[in-house]
Amino acid sequence: MTRHLRVVPPPASDRPALPVIEKPSPNFDERVVPIDMLILHYTGMQTAQDAVDRLRDPAAQVSSHYVVDEDGTVLRLVPEEKRAWHAGVSHWRGHMALNARSIGIEVVNPGHEWGYRAFPALQMAAVCDLCRVLVARHAIPARNVVAHSDVAPDRKEDPGELFDWLGLAENGVGLWPAGVPDLGTGGTIRDAASLRPVRAALAEVGYRVAPEGGLDPALATVIRAFQRHWRPEAVTGQMDDGTLVRLQGVLRLIRGG
Repeated sequence: MTRHLRVVPPPASDRPALPVIEKPSPNFDERVVPIDMLILHYTGMQTAQDAVDRLRDPAAQVSSHYVVDEDGTVLRLVPEEKRAWHAGVSHWRGHMALNARSIGIEVVNPGHEWGYRAFPALQMAAVCDLCRVLVARHAIPARNVVAHSDVAPDRKEDPGELFDWLGLAENGVGLWPAGVPDLGTGGTIRDAASLRPVRAALAEVGYRVAPEGGLDPALATVIRAFQRHWRPEAVTGQMDDGTLVRLQGVLRLIRGG
């Protein structure tokens, strides 16, 4: 039997400037700190329905505030004032357990495991509209609009290198170092001394990274997360010329110049 979802306007105090379909999930608890982060995910499941069913399954103990389908449909599962369970073990800018301070958006896409593909224009437009409402409502800093892979690089890849971070930034959501070219994959830095300022820069952006060491597996994992967000042309885990210049560009934005 076909199930039809009913569009229900959310309360006036919590109303995005686009239609939202209410599909409540029981998987949430109370917030203990104010919202200052927005974390974007992909669902990583074979169908949108599979993802929504899991996010609403009490046994799964996972959820998000919103889900955006490929046709641009926006579902709300958890009220923004509640803490959804989407980030897991996570870290950004010295903070941990980021569910407490973030809003989570799941963007429907099968992900790297089930046939990762480009995000349709209608979907990205809806994501952008929703994000613009959320960052304005909660005064979320641009540097705190991040990927799941940014806050959990050792566990997650989403929403991945096909996600349109540039398009979001051009519409006032998040950061993008405009005008910084791709300088290619040459000039890889590997030794500990040369990587010391790189490690410091990644930490200043927000990543959890050791201050010393060569190009070890842990650092390569963080570099891949950075590349998926800000240098998707080549997700290699290497700190090459192209990645270094993008990192420097992001730092300039964070520092305000």
